[in-house]
Amino acid sequence: MKYDVICIGMAILDSMIRGFDPEPVSSGYRAISGTLNVGGDAVNESIAASKLGLRTAILCSLGCDPAGDMIAEELKRRNVDTGLIVRSAEHPTPVTTIFVMDDGNRRSITNEAHRYNFHPEQYRNVLTETRAVILGSLFRAPFNDPDVIHSVLTAASESGATVIADTKLPNFRRLTLEDIADSLPLIDYLTPNEDEAKFYTGKEDPQEMAEVFLSSGVRNVIIKLGARGCYYAGTEGNIYVPAFNVDTVDATGAGDNFIAGFASEILRGSTVKQALEFASACGAICSTAVGSGTALDSREQITAFLAEFDLSDTADYDKTEDRVNQSIIQTARRQRRRIINNHR
Repeated sequence: MKYDVICIGMAILDSMIRGFDPEPVSSGYRAISGTLNVGGDAVNESIAASKLGLRTAILCSLGCDPAGDMIAEELKRRNVDTGLIVRSAEHPTPVTTIFVMDDGNRRSITNEAHRYNFHPEQYRNVLTETRAVILGSLFRAPFNDPDVIHSVLTAASESGATVIADTKLPNFRRLTLEDIADSLPLIDYLTPNEDEAKFYTGKEDPQEMAEVFLSSGVRNVIIKLGARGCYYAGTEGNIYVPAFNVDTVDATGAGDNFIAGFASEILRGSTVKQALEFASACGAICSTAVGSGTALDSREQITAFLAEFDLSDTADYDKTEDRVNQSIIQTARRQRRRIINNHR
């Protein structure tokens, strides 16, 4: 195979505003800092995957503009194969303004450029050259068209590639699980965050959310629970992995780094439990600096971070015991807190 993973989705230039003060001054508004960072799900995932040692390519669209040039150069610098990028003089590179809150959460402003669907199904032949495919933004462009989704997933599945699909809340076009019912059985791992899982399933409990996805045909589901960790349900049972307790600066891209970490370890033959631990560490480290590609450095960095942790700290999620065994979770978190403080 030419690639370990091809990441398909959005490429965006992020204008990151940290510490925004809504009180106007004579010249406008003030903030603590403003930075430009490459972003978008496919960009974040491909850079993280490459840093973790995977042979990585990206299939996305960029405008023939300075924003597109900046993203392409950063991808090349990070050893991501950019040969599949579609450049367009008619469609500008999306630029997103992101307000980073004090707790690391963020709010973003999108625009018409985010609507563009570059039709990745036209390039389905390249999916025969990879061990895994990551769809960065199921339910958003370019994956907000049922026919596009089905075509790409069918090609990936027929080639034998592992399919990992992240989800997003809709912004311009709304789809339901029923709208893509024929595509869901083609997904090996679906990775919504908690808000997205609530939106698409109508459930509040992670186990019930997972049951909806699994009953729709998805083979495995990972629900990212933010500071509470993640919950997995699928072929290897039910697993809960607590989050690492770190000082969060900016959560932008943490989920994308999580997915890249999970793909890295699954492709190396790890169990789901081991891959979830590794992925959780990737997401945690990402959140300790501004920008999705700033803090994560290498696979060696993650393995060193995890070296002092016992994988048995993870817990089975059993609803008959009224959710996760809280004593196990608290013990794991206390251990993580001690180790992280020692690394500072």
